[in-house]
Amino acid sequence: MGLRRILLLGEGNFSFAASLCGAAGTHVVATCYESEEVINIRPLFLSFAIAGAEVVFSVDCTKLKDYFLAGKREFDCIYFNFPHCGRKAGVVKNRELLAHFFHSSAEVLAEEGEIHVALCNGQGGTPADQPRREWHNSWQIVAVAAGAGFILSDVHPFKAETIHGYKCTGYRSQDKSFCVEGALNHVFTRSTPLLCLTPMSCRIQLESQNISFQVPQVLVDKINRGFLAPNSNHPVRTVKEKLTAGLSQAFPLQSTDSCLSLLHQSHLHGVCPSRVFWITLSPEETPSTEEMSHGLANAVLFSRVDFCQDTDKNVQEGRHSPKQFCLRPSLLPHARAIIQEGAFLPGTLHVLSGPVFRKCRITPHSLPVFHEMLIVFAVNRGTESSCIQMLVNNIKTTIHSLHQTGINPNVSLQEATSSETTELNDFAAFESQLSKTQYFICTDMDPPGSCVGILRTSHELISSELVVVFASLNLDLLAMLLCGISDWRMLWTWDTRFLQQFPRGELRLFKSFSLYPPSYVHDVSFWVPHGEPFDEVAFHTIARGVSGEMVISIQLRDAFQQPGTGRSSLCYRLTFQSCDRALSCREAAEMQLRFREEIHQHLGVTLR
Repeated sequence: MGLRRILLLGEGNFSFAASLCGAAGTHVVATCYESEEVINIRPLFLSFAIAGAEVVFSVDCTKLKDYFLAGKREFDCIYFNFPHCGRKAGVVKNRELLAHFFHSSAEVLAEEGEIHVALCNGQGGTPADQPRREWHNSWQIVAVAAGAGFILSDVHPFKAETIHGYKCTGYRSQDKSFCVEGALNHVFTRSTPLLCLTPMSCRIQLESQNISFQVPQVLVDKINRGFLAPNSNHPVRTVKEKLTAGLSQAFPLQSTDSCLSLLHQSHLHGVCPSRVFWITLSPEETPSTEEMSHGLANAVLFSRVDFCQDTDKNVQEGRHSPKQFCLRPSLLPHARAIIQEGAFLPGTLHVLSGPVFRKCRITPHSLPVFHEMLIVFAVNRGTESSCIQMLVNNIKTTIHSLHQTGINPNVSLQEATSSETTELNDFAAFESQLSKTQYFICTDMDPPGSCVGILRTSHELISSELVVVFASLNLDLLAMLLCGISDWRMLWTWDTRFLQQFPRGELRLFKSFSLYPPSYVHDVSFWVPHGEPFDEVAFHTIARGVSGEMVISIQLRDAFQQPGTGRSSLCYRLTFQSCDRALSCREAAEMQLRFREEIHQHLGVTLR
């Protein structure tokens, strides 16, 4: 392994550089903005030379690639302690300095390198500053860094007293020290680039025929991810494995995963058609053996767009096609099909699992796609209550055994009422539409009353003596609760730093690698088509698709009805924020413009 190359910028008296020289396995390049004539560090040159360090004068931190040859540009770590434009420069000037610095650093930093920026207390503008300045009066370091593709991965106190020989100088460009009490060191790393969500199609085998369909834009990066695959170390799979192992100790168990179709034909009773992803199928040529080998339930992705774009609109207007299908919003129809086909064994737990897809409003715990674990078993009539309690106790015991994370949620069984359904999350509300729900499986974690499972019974499917019990668990919400993941989008990140925290078969407390991400607020006002109800779920779904799940909140700010004409106007506030990638102010503004175009085209609104 080669030397760790460290670049120091803006050194004043080179005392910080001197403290690093001689460290094993490192090569230090110390620079300053001033010329050699201005800075007298000759007493330090001997120690630098002995340690093998370099000193470079007159280095502009905004043009770093100009000072290093192509083969010597990849630094593993860049330090910039207490940057400042000099004298009485205000926050705007210093933001500009940081912006140019981060863009310049991107050209000389190794792919997995780090940038360390030390700032005085309050300057950064993050919640780590105590006290915290108002955002407009800070250097807004996370937003500035995001513009160059960096995320804040760590922040900790800058302890000058622990750095041997270090003395801070340069107050207002003078040879004076300044207060570093409460100073913070901000550590930045490269972000994965924003995804380019190009249209994509999926080819599957359905009833011995090869067909294809266009993947809804909001799901392009979520189809065929393989979280439940045998070789996966994703926490969603680990939760499923732990639950299955716990159930198998108390019940005979049969598991069904890979043979379940992604599609469901016709409408689901009780479910609003606007809550599912409708698609139109097209006949396709036979896929190659190689293509089929990479599929999920025989699904293959490819970039080709030649299918119906107006499926959702057709459904809303009541124009149904005999080839109308939707992406499965639940595994419940699959379970009922197994029972009706006679493949169901009374007394045995049948476990089905896989991703399901639903349109929903944007909230921290509303998931347009998640992994459902559906447990089905038959019991003698009159014993269903005790069997349900036994099942819930087994689930509770298994969840409590997964306390390696330090998080031990209390699991409870709540009897369902219509009022509770509206107070619980979107998962509970949708499940209650599918069929009558008797019980919710809830936790005491944030938000309070989070529903992670549903229990329902059916008296009609097998015989008059047997009752079928269905238990649906949201594996994604369980993984979030057990691993301390506050944002569901993190489960779907492409950043490898997420899965690196979860060894195969282990659940650990998640540590975010993107701290205090910047957020950007944009408003949109429009007239809704006269006489037509406004589809708010479709509005949220368009925001998800256009932004690549970068919209974290949509709030209705104002509703207005024009006297005389009766026309209605709505004003919504959108908040853009990424949980795992760098999102710049410019990128958020571009997303807002595309969103305005999309709602005008697909919802028929007139922008104001």
